[in-house]
Amino acid sequence: MSSRPFLLTVQQHIMQEQRRHFPEASGEFSWLLSGITLAAKIIESKVRRAGLTDVLGSAGLTNVQGETQQKLDVIANQALLYCLGVRGNVAIMASEENEQPVIVDRDRRHGKYVVVFDPLDGSSNIDVNVSVGTIFSILRRPIDPDGNRDPLVDVLQPGLKQVAAGYVVYGSSCMLVYTTGNGVHAFTLNPDIGAFVVCQERVTMPAQGTIYSVNEANSDGFPDGYRRFLARLRAGEAGQPYSSRYIGSLVADFHRTLLKGGVFLYPPTAQHPQGKLRLMYEANPIAFLAEQAGGLATDGKRRILEIAPTGLHQRTPLVVGSRTEVEMLGEMLG
Repeated sequence: MSSRPFLLTVQQHIMQEQRRHFPEASGEFSWLLSGITLAAKIIESKVRRAGLTDVLGSAGLTNVQGETQQKLDVIANQALLYCLGVRGNVAIMASEENEQPVIVDRDRRHGKYVVVFDPLDGSSNIDVNVSVGTIFSILRRPIDPDGNRDPLVDVLQPGLKQVAAGYVVYGSSCMLVYTTGNGVHAFTLNPDIGAFVVCQERVTMPAQGTIYSVNEANSDGFPDGYRRFLARLRAGEAGQPYSSRYIGSLVADFHRTLLKGGVFLYPPTAQHPQGKLRLMYEANPIAFLAEQAGGLATDGKRRILEIAPTGLHQRTPLVVGSRTEVEMLGEMLG
């Protein structure tokens, strides 16, 4: 019989992992992660009641990306900024919805962590009840005794420097998936007790799948190597037939890829030659999770986690998924 408790909450799991891998840790990191789970429960509550309250539709604003902000974008962003800002060990927060990093004044000099996040990925689909999610990345911040260093210096670290990353998907159930560099673990929110409880430890991505996920409406603008790769999958030349599944919410599409294998692609296009997904708070955390589960993530040429960022809202192409498909595409792109 398994020695695991019948109900193992995410907080208990984090503490167990911390004792196992970092026995000298103070517990501050676990306290930070609890801020993310609290914000996730607030957001989930708003998403679940979206059709019953006045939180659907546009907020009448645009964000730094030039995209129309949805009301739930604003609510989710505020929830994360508040729940993380009062943790006591977060120095800087950076969000898709804010042009510049947000400084936590009381911890500007001594805060240990930087948290970067997309508060509500896929929010343009919320009005039609499609799964959306929150993506987060946590970086360690060197102590700045004078508090004068440009906060962007602390934020713009390559993905290899992440100490944790994860996402929450608000779907038929609310799930949290995270890694601290020691495997990927998944939790489901149990509404009866108001806690995330473990549903799968050590998630492993299949080495090959049968699904590819890409917006094929844009395929005429894809580079030739991507178009040949998709044609090969459709023709069954990869050893087995493939199906196309595309939701249009990165969290939802990647969650399926993580569990079922296959590949998710957002190639460069004629309209977006540098790609469209954001490196810091979309590609980096997703790449960290993929690699920890045994998969791969590249921009078509380079490992995502090795890219040196130059801007908070920097964009990148993204190819992420099972090793077989990602390596196959890499060979075709040369």
